[in-house]
Amino acid sequence: MGTAESKKKKSATRASQKELNSCSTMANQKDNIEEFKVQTAKHPNMSSVALRPHSDHSRDRTSKRLSTESNGTSDGGMGSSTPVEITALEESFRRFAIHGDTRATGKEMHGKNWSKLCKDCGVIDGKNVTLTDVDIVFTKVKKKSCRTITFDEFKVALGELARKKYKEKSGEDAEAEVFKLIEGKGPIIAGVTRAVASPTVSRLTDTTKFTGSHKERFDETGRGKGKAGRVDIVDTSGYVSGYKHRGTYEKKVNKPTEGRPL
Repeated sequence: MGTAESKKKKSATRASQKELNSCSTMANQKDNIEEFKVQTAKHPNMSSVALRPHSDHSRDRTSKRLSTESNGTSDGGMGSSTPVEITALEESFRRFAIHGDTRATGKEMHGKNWSKLCKDCGVIDGKNVTLTDVDIVFTKVKKKSCRTITFDEFKVALGELARKKYKEKSGEDAEAEVFKLIEGKGPIIAGVTRAVASPTVSRLTDTTKFTGSHKERFDETGRGKGKAGRVDIVDTSGYVSGYKHRGTYEKKVNKPTEGRPL
């Protein structure tokens, strides 16, 4: 009997909890409705604006990324993914920038290649523009913490030298003249370095100074004899080695007899 009464009590408490939960839910819903009415009264145009779906936002982001890539930039700042037309001046800048350095990217130029560019392209004339002027302008243009210059700094440096080289012309005309000297050109590569003759090497390669068995491997002109100079070949001619008149006896014996009286 006790168990039946306890079960009834538990079922009654569960029913009362459900009623309380339903009442609290209805109260919350009523509160939300009242709050929404208050907000709409304050902002009458809020309900007329339709919310944009998620697909529209993603479409806008895609169009923005494509537009920035076409302009040569990107959101990440990593540069353009589409090829950009390079001018003749920038092409020459890249040729000199990578000269002598296999790890260079062509985007920056160090002082050695900058001096070579001014020398090979005729910017240095020894009068108005000297090598010292080139070094001073490079130090002036580059950043303090860098050892190289970018293409924009390169053009600024050329403008400085142009005003020194063409003093009678205006700034723009002088820069145009200097640009013409550089456009389409590349570094001049000198001839192959000749080997310096050393007494040790000449003594080892001069066959006239060889002695002993090494001397026998070469003839008077310094040409190798081949196998005859390396292998002892048995002489079966019957003559003593070093005989000067070798082969003359056969010539005397085998003289032609035509025209001789019998």
